[in-house]
Amino acid sequence: MPNYKRMYAQNHPVFITINTYKRRSILINNFKLLQESWKIAKEKFKFNIFAYCVLPDHIHLILEMNDIYEYPKIIGSMKWHFSKNINTKFVERKSLSISKQKKREKGIWQRRYYEHTIRDDKELAIYTDYIHYNPVKHGWVKSVQDWKNSSFYDFVKEDIYDIEWGSEIKIPYKE
Repeated sequence: MPNYKRMYAQNHPVFITINTYKRRSILINNFKLLQESWKIAKEKFKFNIFAYCVLPDHIHLILEMNDIYEYPKIIGSMKWHFSKNINTKFVERKSLSISKQKKREKGIWQRRYYEHTIRDDKELAIYTDYIHYNPVKHGWVKSVQDWKNSSFYDFVKEDIYDIEWGSEIKIPYKE
């Protein structure tokens, strides 16, 4: 197994993608529990969620932290609280690997997550746009404003985005 090394750059936000185990579509129906998990993690660690988007089977976040070395703990805390409190009737323990069973995993999350340290304001804007446009990219909605499980409306209130941004009128990306 490769030895993964994470980059820790103090005072830089981090873009995170967390997937559910086997890409199960469980997050939208449990959005309030996910928000509660963020709140519990914020009670333990000092961080801000700069931007987010929750899709049925994965989450995108940009985290800003006082201590860059804490983001793995922050993610672990979020995943732990969510897993502990979700109704797990959909999880078949027998379908989990022996390794996952030994570690008492419930089959809620993929073990690993993707992270990228954001180096400057230009990258921050690119990743923020990517997060908010993601529901359109995946075909869940035709316009960013139609997806309620993201920080898009917070950015509209701050006049960072126009309400029509990411609609059929103003497409930010061409594939």
